[in-house]
Amino acid sequence: MQLTSDYPKNRVAVFGLGYVGAVTAACLSELGCPVTGVDRDPLKVDALLAGKSPFYEPGLDGIIRRNAAARRLSATASAQDAVERTDIALVCVGTPSERNGNLSVEQLRRVSAEIAEALRRSPKPYLVTVRSTVFPGTCEEVVAPAFEGLAVQVVCNPEFLREGAAVEDFMQPSLVVVGSADPQAAARVARLYEPLGVTPHLVSLRTAEMIKYACNAFHAVKIAFANEIGAMASKLGAPPEEVMETLCRDVKLNASAAYLKPGFAFGGSCLPKDLRALVFRASRLDLRLPLLEATLPSNGQHLGRAIQRVMDLPAGRLGVFGLSFKENTDDLRESPVIELLEHLIGKGRDVRVFDPQIRLGSIYGSNRQFVLTAIPHIGRLMAESLDELLGWAGHVVVTQRPSPEMARKILDSGVPVVELAGPLER
Repeated sequence: MQLTSDYPKNRVAVFGLGYVGAVTAACLSELGCPVTGVDRDPLKVDALLAGKSPFYEPGLDGIIRRNAAARRLSATASAQDAVERTDIALVCVGTPSERNGNLSVEQLRRVSAEIAEALRRSPKPYLVTVRSTVFPGTCEEVVAPAFEGLAVQVVCNPEFLREGAAVEDFMQPSLVVVGSADPQAAARVARLYEPLGVTPHLVSLRTAEMIKYACNAFHAVKIAFANEIGAMASKLGAPPEEVMETLCRDVKLNASAAYLKPGFAFGGSCLPKDLRALVFRASRLDLRLPLLEATLPSNGQHLGRAIQRVMDLPAGRLGVFGLSFKENTDDLRESPVIELLEHLIGKGRDVRVFDPQIRLGSIYGSNRQFVLTAIPHIGRLMAESLDELLGWAGHVVVTQRPSPEMARKILDSGVPVVELAGPLER
């Protein structure tokens, strides 16, 4: 851990000394920051002042003891005192669930008001950084309004700490995210983590707020998936641990970034068929797999949103780029584009289609039967080239990722584009 001679330039107040706040305060002091912990609970404040952790977390007690003795870590119950002696506040208060499942931001609102009141009594430039888990828009709609008229910048710096491994997660982070509309404010917060040798991801406020939810949801989905596959494997006599351990050995498609880009609905001859088969077999085994059961309906809902997005376009000529279920194939089986076209045609929309891999005369068997059963006159809708489609269309709906050359041609055409498969790249 290398500290530069001018590190740190900022004194830090950590509001909230629960599991996240105490670890954040202790670890930042371990990196060399002068840190003041702030909490209404006198037991937590007294514990830090005595060089003790207010709760058990592996490795935390020693860090607190060492940095309290070195006078880099202190604590107070007074927001006024903490603000006066610091330059940056890291807000780590709880955001518990309300009865209806919504997120409570009352503690965040209270702390923001306390910091604002302290700054009105002792005005100075200040940076308020939210580490609490909050919905996108909270920093702008709940936190920032508290500081109206003050020289305060608001930043979001979500935490990714696991109880039981929080110190290790802080000191060896796999992800550091800083969100702000002000690059200089983001850089000041990012610099707190400089000794850790990790490159922070600087994003917008709302992106930073959403990333924390995306991460936690993904962790929950992974656990539920492993448990459902494990339950199914056990019923069918396959060792669950061996199934999942082998699955994870594929770091190209399984334990990887593959398939983790928002885009169009999935289709094709494998995923829908195999999901239906798994769910059917599970039902015959008196086994409920709610996550897997919900996957096809979820895909259907996503397709429905895409259809509505296209239906909201002004009535006119709609060009659709892509007919197969994904790029670089001529497989039309269970292509979600077919359902999109059926809906548009059924609503009387004027539609033309181009797919660089589709020549109706060269497809046969179940592939040909699927599209002709759904849209018998599909041949009359097919454009011969991308230029023909762009020259005819009032809007272009892109349902699969085009080649860079074709993406440039679409973007340069001047025709309004609906990017269902994700943003086009030149």
